[in-house]
Amino acid sequence: MIFLYNIFGIVFLILSPLIILIRLISGKEEKNRFLEKYSLNDKKNNIQTIWFHGASVGEIMTILPVIKKFEENKKVKKILLTSSTTSSASIIKRQNFKKTTHAYYPFDIGFICNNFLRKWKPKIAIFVDSEIWPNMYERLYLKKIPIILINGRITKKSFERWSKMPSFANNIFSKISIALPQNKETKNYLNRLGVKKIKYIGNLKYFKNNKPISKINIKKYFKNKIVFCAASTHHNEEIIIGRLHLDLKQKFKDLITIIIPRHINRSEDIIENLKNLKLKVIKRTSGLKPSSDCDILVVDTYGEMSNFLELSNLAFIGGSIINHGGQNPLEAVRMGNYVMHGGKIDNFKEIYKELKNYKISSEVKNISEMKKVFVKKYNYKKSKNKIKRIHDLGSRIFRENIKEIQNYL
Repeated sequence: MIFLYNIFGIVFLILSPLIILIRLISGKEEKNRFLEKYSLNDKKNNIQTIWFHGASVGEIMTILPVIKKFEENKKVKKILLTSSTTSSASIIKRQNFKKTTHAYYPFDIGFICNNFLRKWKPKIAIFVDSEIWPNMYERLYLKKIPIILINGRITKKSFERWSKMPSFANNIFSKISIALPQNKETKNYLNRLGVKKIKYIGNLKYFKNNKPISKINIKKYFKNKIVFCAASTHHNEEIIIGRLHLDLKQKFKDLITIIIPRHINRSEDIIENLKNLKLKVIKRTSGLKPSSDCDILVVDTYGEMSNFLELSNLAFIGGSIINHGGQNPLEAVRMGNYVMHGGKIDNFKEIYKELKNYKISSEVKNISEMKKVFVKKYNYKKSKNKIKRIHDLGSRIFRENIKEIQNYL
């Protein structure tokens, strides 16, 4: 199977200039940095490095506090943080890092992986979530560089796919030095796929992420308004939220809905769809204060979610009505929100179960049910006790993850 994987890799490499060109045109690559994916950039490193890799914004936001903790460690001289998307790169650029360098993750092709490892000389390699790369894992293993899977996540669908290639899967997963799964389901799957050392600590997403990147005071824009946040929304969910707003506005005249899409590159399409519903819409980057009759504010920036969630008492968490598996609800909870969500939450089943136990979430199937929850919870009183319980759990998970990584330094 590894032979076929490498054949596909060679085919991809041949086609990659065309793929890169298309991505450059669509704004998904940086024209002065795409060579990093071939490990052909001019950067060189002569210091042993701690290497973290997360695919995109969600994974990077999860491990930023971990990286900041190691930045404070005097024994750590250099940290490499890789990701695969321009949106994650923009988040990293805004951090005040002193020891950490960002690079784009290289293509998973043997000689490219070798070049990358020779260049960066990682002491350990820490992969986030579900980042499993056969060739990179093989090269790390041969060089005796520990591989840590942090906040690991394997879905049922992913497990079933790997299970069809048992020898191939075992060959890859057995190379992981230690896996720290984010839920018990993943722990079971990793064990069956061949990981030899697994320690279940919990989901790092329980730990409070960084303070919002933006320090602009936005509270003044929403005086005397009832604020409803729809966070991490996906395609079609914004239309549902728009229709919900129209329905609610008949009773709540001072309502303003803030939509924070999961992918801000969709913002213009979202705005057009909402305007087709005869809604008055403004986007965050316009710099304008929402008018008194504004219906929807679309947040087309990254890193400001906490700012807006702090304004609301009730939030809808996206990716849960469409067949995506849900998005992380914990930032909304930390900001004191009651959470409503759809039924498709496989990505965060254990977290939503915990929120249900705390009585701070409701599942909704349609606009009618969303309206009922809104009417009951829009003036929800933020519970400091429940927020503290989430905070304490997150702090414990964070400390134990740091300890496990330090064991390999």
